[in-house]
Amino acid sequence: MITLYHSPQTRSGSIVWLLEELEVPYQTQHVTFRKSDGTGEKDPANPHPHGKVPALKDDGETIFEGGAIALFLTDKYRKVKMGPAPGDPRRGEYLSWLFYRPGVMEPAFMERRLGIQHVNGMMGWAKTEEVEEVLNNHLAKNKYFLGDEFSAADIMVGGGIYFMMMFGMTAKTPLFEEYAARITARPAFKRMMERDAPK
Repeated sequence: MITLYHSPQTRSGSIVWLLEELEVPYQTQHVTFRKSDGTGEKDPANPHPHGKVPALKDDGETIFEGGAIALFLTDKYRKVKMGPAPGDPRRGEYLSWLFYRPGVMEPAFMERRLGIQHVNGMMGWAKTEEVEEVLNNHLAKNKYFLGDEFSAADIMVGGGIYFMMMFGMTAKTPLFEEYAARITARPAFKRMMERDAPK
């Protein structure tokens, strides 16, 4: 049985969404973590080395970080194909977008939120405005991040766009809004939101 170490209304919601799309049995174990306001604490039950979410256990394997978990799940569970398999010509593009959110998009948008000055040549990501331009240009030509096919890349990157628009971390362009409406209309997204709704 898959166990997802999870906290509602966090990045690990993307993995709940992905598990719902994959139609595989899983359970969530809610864990605490240290929050930006100083509350909370690292949960000893959480296998993530920094006490963050998501982390996942499956058949004796432990995986942490959203991109790694998404790749692991979409490679292993293929009943519902949520990403190109090794050897597929779209594999490289898929991997690139899968890791774009944590490696480029989130750091760039956090710069804006926290008022951090971007330093070209020192930071491993692009300026916020450049990231927004790349994303909008890609969505102007594609229904989803892999063209006409919805994949885990849309959960990782698209889910990030949706939530970052909600928190004012990125501009609400018509392309972003139309794309976000398209992906959040999916039943699996709605199930994730229902699971994570405050009780």
